[in-house]
Amino acid sequence: MNSLSSVKRKLNLIWLTITGSPEKFILRARIFHSVCFITLLASLYNIPFNYAIGLPKIAIESFFLLVAICLLYYNSRVRNNVSASIFIGLLAIHVGFGINYFMNSGVDGPTDLFLLLALIIIVTISPSKHYKFWIPLNIAVGLGLMLSEYLAPELIPFTYNSRFNHYIDISSAYLVVVVVSFYCITGIRRQYEIERRSAAAKSSAIEEQNVRISMQNLELQRLNAEKNKLMSIIAHDLRSPLGSIQNSLEIITEYDLESEDKQYIERELLQTTKKTSAMLSKLLSWSKSQITGISVFPDVHNLAQLLANTLETERSIATQKNIDLYNKIDADTFIYADGDMMELIVRNLVGNAIKFTHSGGSIFIENKINENECWLSIRDTGTGIDLDKQGEIFSLTAKSTYGTENEKGLGLGLLLCKEFIVAQGGNIWFESNPGKGTTFYISIPLHETRNEGEPYVLRGEKSLEKSYLK
Repeated sequence: MNSLSSVKRKLNLIWLTITGSPEKFILRARIFHSVCFITLLASLYNIPFNYAIGLPKIAIESFFLLVAICLLYYNSRVRNNVSASIFIGLLAIHVGFGINYFMNSGVDGPTDLFLLLALIIIVTISPSKHYKFWIPLNIAVGLGLMLSEYLAPELIPFTYNSRFNHYIDISSAYLVVVVVSFYCITGIRRQYEIERRSAAAKSSAIEEQNVRISMQNLELQRLNAEKNKLMSIIAHDLRSPLGSIQNSLEIITEYDLESEDKQYIERELLQTTKKTSAMLSKLLSWSKSQITGISVFPDVHNLAQLLANTLETERSIATQKNIDLYNKIDADTFIYADGDMMELIVRNLVGNAIKFTHSGGSIFIENKINENECWLSIRDTGTGIDLDKQGEIFSLTAKSTYGTENEKGLGLGLLLCKEFIVAQGGNIWFESNPGKGTTFYISIPLHETRNEGEPYVLRGEKSLEKSYLK
């Protein structure tokens, strides 16, 4: 089987060498070369054959045909003068067949078959715009030869010396016509199939490109909508606190206030400034992540030590609101994460818990080990999240809401947490009961014991549908 395939490949390579490569020659040029080669073989056969059946003049004609075919093949295949060779070749065919008609028994000889073969070759290798010249010429030559024989039959001798030689010549001519016609027609069909498959592939590629463009358009529309929302958030949520700061400063500057009133305004001014600064910090962090991408620099951290300062700061804020914050993080838990990102994530989640918890409520920060991950939970006894809002809180479509004491936010904090935790190979999800509180969970890879020089391994994003082990 392998031997047969090898022979087939070699034959295909030889035929490709004879006809020329598709990269260099168009289809009609390759068919012309193959017709030249087949005619060359036929001429090599016809020379001794015509001598054998008593047609020496036809044998000499076949010899000159052989020389002409060689010259035309060389001019087209080697010198790449395809159009000129085809024109000369078609013209020579009609002249040669006209001579052959008078030398080889007229309608009793094979010339009519050869003229039909010439018509097939014309249709195959001639440009369609030249049909109006070659096809009338072929018809005129054929009908003219038969008319001349009808009007002057004495001009055309019967050249066969036996009935057997007559039938052998006609049969061999028929075989040549069949072989050349078959190759011309199959060549056209093969090229048609190639072009059909190529067109189908291009059509499929265009469809895929259109789908990609449509998806890109949808993404651009989404990004544009997000940009518009962001601009709206900036215009709306920053204008109010900045206006409040301006009013406070104007009152302090223009009026002689009592010490107690002045201190109250200053405290309010400080709180408003802090809130505005926090809003701007979130906005800048998210904008940077969208413009430059999220760069993660993971390292081994003791979870309790990493979050100690952040949680102490949040505890002081919670105390001002009369909220108890309980830090129950295991002191021996080590994670592999980006420290700055983890602090930002926890600061946002605890800040949200404080924002939506009433005075006298509680917040609990705990951690559990689940296989190769650390699950950190931030649980509050606050207002919870409405059911109709739970599906969009990790997106820009989430609307910012006021806290229990009218604290205002941008609505970007949870989106930022989601992007930062996923970038580290972790995940974030939540459970919430409206009116009873919310628990946010984040998973992060644990620090694994490893040999010296081995890299740390980060796990990919897990499913959002998790149940925290309490």
